[in-house]
Amino acid sequence: MIGEDIATVEFGWPVGMPLARSLGDGLWEVRSSLPSKREAPIIFAVIGERMILLHGFIKKTQKTPRGDLAMAHKRLKEIDE
Repeated sequence: MIGEDIATVEFGWPVGMPLARSLGDGLWEVRSSLPSKREAPIIFAVIGERMILLHGFIKKTQKTPRGDLAMAHKRLKEIDE
């Protein structure tokens, strides 16, 4: 299910809500709903013509946790270097 959502965003870019949304600072989120009624967001960036997957997790609250955003920012910075 997650892979299908990533492919939909990758090959149909730009895609908006409810499947993808901007998190700001060049980060985006693919929002996959799991059968367990939880969400599994994948944070990504678009660099040139590429979709770079940076971090994925199981969401336990409505807000994206700061630690998960920080991890994605760190990985994006590593790619830009």
